[in-house]
Amino acid sequence: MIILGIDPGLARVGYGVIEIEPQAGRQTMLDCGIIRTDPGRSEGERMVEISRDLRQLVRTWRPQLAVVEKFFFYRSSTTIAVVQARGVLLMTLARFGIEIAEFPPMQIKQALTGNGHADKDDVLAAVMRELDLDHPPRPDDAADALAAALTGWFQR
Repeated sequence: MIILGIDPGLARVGYGVIEIEPQAGRQTMLDCGIIRTDPGRSEGERMVEISRDLRQLVRTWRPQLAVVEKFFFYRSSTTIAVVQARGVLLMTLARFGIEIAEFPPMQIKQALTGNGHADKDDVLAAVMRELDLDHPPRPDDAADALAAALTGWFQR
């Protein structure tokens, strides 16, 4: 099974692709990175960039499940733009007919570390352990997306 994890954002969307082999008892990272949008473009154009790049990822990896981190509300000037980008992500995934699961950050932390208030380093260590990685995935958005993907598998 291929799972695509997504950490939503407007400037950067983290993604992580893992393959689950239940018979072998292993999870493997296939890809991770970020979709970066051009800050000099309008929000609408940036949404188009996100959708286009996500479509390419879906066509490349053909995930059976996509796990999108639920937005944790902050009082900031970027809140609405991030929520809009998240909507574009959900719409794009739905157009491909991909099953979508959504988890808030606290639930992802709980699934990976046993502590819903774990810090980023603890979550990163859990991602590295579960995926048998020698080096931390970078940037942080990609590591967060891998954490979301693993949570999708653990919650199945």
